[in-house]
Amino acid sequence: MANTKSAAKYALTSKRRHDENASVITGIKTEQKKLRAAVASGDKAAAQAGLKTITAALDKAAKRGVIHANAADRRKSRFNKLVANAA
Repeated sequence: MANTKSAAKYALTSKRRHDENASVITGIKTEQKKLRAAVASGDKAAAQAGLKTITAALDKAAKRGVIHANAADRRKSRFNKLVANAA
């Protein structure tokens, strides 16, 4: 439990930030699943659309500090390779 008023406030903001970040990460995971499913099914149009969506989501998450910028770049690179090899 927080010992000071400022510590209690910080705990609240920390929880709020955690919840928002968790939501973003969950959304990214969902988009990853959709992209992998589109590649597995051989749907090139859906794979390209999914790649565009996941790239935007990763860039936004990295910009906001939810994930590290290098992690976002690494994932984008891997997804680009996945879509390119599927085509």
